[in-house]
Amino acid sequence: MPRARLRPVDLAREHGLSTQAVRNYEEAGILPAAARTEHGYRTYTARHAQALRAFLALVPAHGHATATSIMRAANEGGTEEALRLIDESHAQLLNDRRTLQAVEQALRSLVPLRSPEPGVTFIGPLARRLGIRPATLRKWEQAGLIEPGRDPATGYRVYSAADVRDAQLAHQLRRGGYLLEQIAPLIRQVRAAGGLAPLESALRDWQARLSARGRAMLRGAAALDAYLDGQA
Repeated sequence: MPRARLRPVDLAREHGLSTQAVRNYEEAGILPAAARTEHGYRTYTARHAQALRAFLALVPAHGHATATSIMRAANEGGTEEALRLIDESHAQLLNDRRTLQAVEQALRSLVPLRSPEPGVTFIGPLARRLGIRPATLRKWEQAGLIEPGRDPATGYRVYSAADVRDAQLAHQLRRGGYLLEQIAPLIRQVRAAGGLAPLESALRDWQARLSARGRAMLRGAAALDAYLDGQA
């Protein structure tokens, strides 16, 4: 029994896409090549519709570029390559979860620092408080982790309460094995949030995004598995 023919508009309508988008997906290898009528019009089947559903389920989980690569590999018989790409996304998600956990643990470990003046300290006392050398604080400054000011009279580094917070957070993350280039963007996020309290809300949002991505991966995997089953 011949398979029912579908027009580009039939595939597009289900997902609120344009017919041009469907054609573009075919040209990109996301959909299998379509058959043509004697007049040159594209005709699709339920198989193409299933491929489109799989791709659109994969995009929220892996991003457009990776989802494209996954579908292209699947359509070219490269199932192992498609699975490898999915594994890489899962590994990245796990790494993101570990980073979030490290930041949360670091924040819980932070304690107020007693300073010679309210909210102000100097490199020696801060280094002793953290149990590190002053040279380490200078290295962190060069890496952009902390941004102390200078005493106008002496030229000595002056660490505000925010600088102390950033140094403590950097110290906790370094103890967790994170590199300076990994820590720097997290410190910038703390500064952008305006401190630790606003950052807690940002961390909850971060956790929600990771959870949503994890659920999207489940949906994408189910849709791709159904598509691959249909190829067997």
